[in-house]
Amino acid sequence: MVDSPSNQADRHAGMAKILRWLETYPGDTWQQRWLASGADPIGNTAWRHLASRTLAGREGTGRAPQAEFIRLGRGMLPLLAGDVIRPSLSWLVTPGGIPHLISEMARSRDPAAFSQLTALSAQDPANTSTKKAALRRITAVLAAKGGVVADITVGDCLQFVEVLADERGRRDTSLYFYQLLHTLGVFPPDAPPTVRIFAAPGQQSIEQLVDRYDFACRPVRDLMVAYLRERQPALDYTSLRNLSFGLGKMFWKDLEIHHPGINSLRLPAEVAAAWKQRIALKETTVTDSSGRRARVQTSRSDAGINYLAMIRAFYLDIAQWAMEDPAFWGPWAAPCPIRVEEMSRRKDRLHRKSRIDQRTRERLPVLPVLVTTVAQARQTAAERLELAQRTEPGELFAVEGITLRRPVLAKPSAKTWAEVPDTGKREDLTLTEHRAFWTWAAVEVLRHTGIRVEELTELSHHSFVQYRLPTTGELVPLLQIAPSKSDVERLLVISPELADVLSAIVCRVRDTAGAVPLVVSYDGHERVWNPPMPLLFQRRYGVENRPINAEAIRALLNQALAGTGLTDAEGRPLHFVPHDFRRLFITDAILNGMPPHIAQLVCGHKDINTTMGYKAVYPEEVINGHRAFIARRRAIRPSEEYRTPTDEEWEEFLGHFERRKVAHGTCGRAFGSACIHEHACLRCALLRPDPAQHARLLEVRDNLLARITEAQREGWLGEVEGLRVSLAGAEQKLAQTEQIATQRTTVHLGIPDFSQVVGRDVTGS
Repeated sequence: MVDSPSNQADRHAGMAKILRWLETYPGDTWQQRWLASGADPIGNTAWRHLASRTLAGREGTGRAPQAEFIRLGRGMLPLLAGDVIRPSLSWLVTPGGIPHLISEMARSRDPAAFSQLTALSAQDPANTSTKKAALRRITAVLAAKGGVVADITVGDCLQFVEVLADERGRRDTSLYFYQLLHTLGVFPPDAPPTVRIFAAPGQQSIEQLVDRYDFACRPVRDLMVAYLRERQPALDYTSLRNLSFGLGKMFWKDLEIHHPGINSLRLPAEVAAAWKQRIALKETTVTDSSGRRARVQTSRSDAGINYLAMIRAFYLDIAQWAMEDPAFWGPWAAPCPIRVEEMSRRKDRLHRKSRIDQRTRERLPVLPVLVTTVAQARQTAAERLELAQRTEPGELFAVEGITLRRPVLAKPSAKTWAEVPDTGKREDLTLTEHRAFWTWAAVEVLRHTGIRVEELTELSHHSFVQYRLPTTGELVPLLQIAPSKSDVERLLVISPELADVLSAIVCRVRDTAGAVPLVVSYDGHERVWNPPMPLLFQRRYGVENRPINAEAIRALLNQALAGTGLTDAEGRPLHFVPHDFRRLFITDAILNGMPPHIAQLVCGHKDINTTMGYKAVYPEEVINGHRAFIARRRAIRPSEEYRTPTDEEWEEFLGHFERRKVAHGTCGRAFGSACIHEHACLRCALLRPDPAQHARLLEVRDNLLARITEAQREGWLGEVEGLRVSLAGAEQKLAQTEQIATQRTTVHLGIPDFSQVVGRDVTGS
């Protein structure tokens, strides 16, 4: 072994000290004495102080001298490499590791395997620290378990993952070491292809879902478990988990907190009302101008109707099941505290529809900008990467007027870097090109298909199918969409533009043998791992191919939009989510002539109303439709009705509106019609009285009363009848003026009235 003589001397001296120290403890082997010393639980640093105190005959908590501290650490190295002592994994991953343990293990324990691991990691684009951490963890497993690299099992790695989880926050938790061992062929063929299978959360039992909330009332807890078990066959795991949260956390646990001792589903009216008020609010964290964060209560966007629906179904199900099994469900049957009218969501649906339509209107016009931006970014990134790879380290190259330099790296790297000559700022061109390509691919596939983002991540090489037309024999390429939200499988016709995108994806991900690699994806809804599939959206991560999940797609879209400078109606940066492309696809398809029922089948909706809800109704449709109606109506009417009016006719038309003003108000008769009441305005229903003439109308009414009294006194019975008709009209106009005066005061909006605009000429631009 190549090492300095001083280090070799320290190792021999340190090893002798450790063995002398272990001789003071009972045991037949050095391993037994190591365990008896208590050095393993206290970690990789404190044991040296313990050994130093024991050898010096000291007691207490004194620290070892620095020279002796280093010498003891170096003396542990040959004991670990020679399999004399096997510390625990926890001891090996604590801070203060054993220097040169990797090189010593590679020299004395398994030279061939470590040589293969080094060569394998050298071909990988992972950074140097990740590779060193992987070798360090493989070495730790050998030191703790003994044997050679080929003796490492999946169980050893799983145990190490658990140890790393306990040490999270203090050390790097990269699981790259498992990928190296799996690629090297250490594990049997049926071994999981990724250790992420062990680290990802799995499904919980119904009892575990309910017991998360620690109910004080045990009978209600058992009732919740029984209810969820009845509902489980019809629900996926995510829906079951959400239902347990609604019933457990948002309903019963909330009642136990605010009403201790509650043990019945029969809720008093005041208890139910208070719970509904609490359920309509939620706590959020806000930050003020000074940067201080505080918890405040805000209203839920849906006023908690989703949770109300869960609880109402809970009560109604129990009532229904009580008729079938009264012995078990009967004691829990109680009146539902949520009335059917409280479940009305019409206003919420209308508001949501309005918000979605506005969101679609903002994004449909700028979609070409986004498409052009991601396509240009992909092309530029590919050109920069290709040119940099052809450039020797230290030389300059230019792309689109930007001069860069390929740096001289101290250590070889599978990635291609570039730096700005003036500032020295480096950029990983490999990563930039990777992001640019997959952003372009995601945008193109989403906008051409309208599929959900979950369906996008599930596209595989098996999704390509062909259909031969029975009439012409022509082959039609189809894209098979696996069942997702609606559990309905469907086929989409692959357009030429989409075919180019899918071809580029396949060419990128296929391996040297021409096949698309199999990857294991995690179903976040069901919390299970899917079998290996040749997924299209996958990337190289270390020596392992991993699927590109929905969160990564969203992050790529946000990065692409940040470079466009697009803003929404309020001036804020515009954001796209993958589901926006689904709404844009449906809106664009229907506006361009696709029948709604065909759009429903293409998108996989069970109800056509769902499809129409995705379609944003644009004002242009109403305007164009109205204009077309006017054009059709004009086409069937006599053309002479649309002749140019003479000056006399135009003056007569304008004068009509001036002559509508009468003594008590405004006359509402149509243009060109005579007054049929011979200007007996008080008797005319077309007179709209002016509130300013209220006093004058009072005088008219009083005069009519006086004249009626005079006519009755003189015996003029015929005149009395006519005066009474005029009196009734006067009283009616008085009541109308009072009603107009008591109405809300009108606010002038600055809109010109008809007399101000009717005479203006309209010039086309």
